[in-house]
Amino acid sequence: MTDQKSKLPLPAKRALDKLSADIRDARRRRRIPMALMAQRAGIGRMTLVRMEQGDPAVSMGAYARVLFVLGLTARLDELADASHDATGLAVEEEHLPKRIRTSRNPKTST
Repeated sequence: MTDQKSKLPLPAKRALDKLSADIRDARRRRRIPMALMAQRAGIGRMTLVRMEQGDPAVSMGAYARVLFVLGLTARLDELADASHDATGLAVEEEHLPKRIRTSRNPKTST
């Protein structure tokens, strides 16, 4: 775990650490024991332990299952939503055509 985590860019490591802590805290606030949480999420207890420690090797599917059990999936579909991608939208806008012309001889459908 340490080797993979050390290879992460610092902002990604911090975000993963925060997500892991938030998941752990949400589970504790709900008073759900680790074994029960793992069972409800359909993952192994050790996977949950690794998840709560911020192990980057834990699959996105495991995170999605745990967030579902906690009732926290509402924003999961917005993680990489194009409407929140300012850089991508700016690049796309640069490539928009300057003018749009209609053709001289419009094709007719028969």
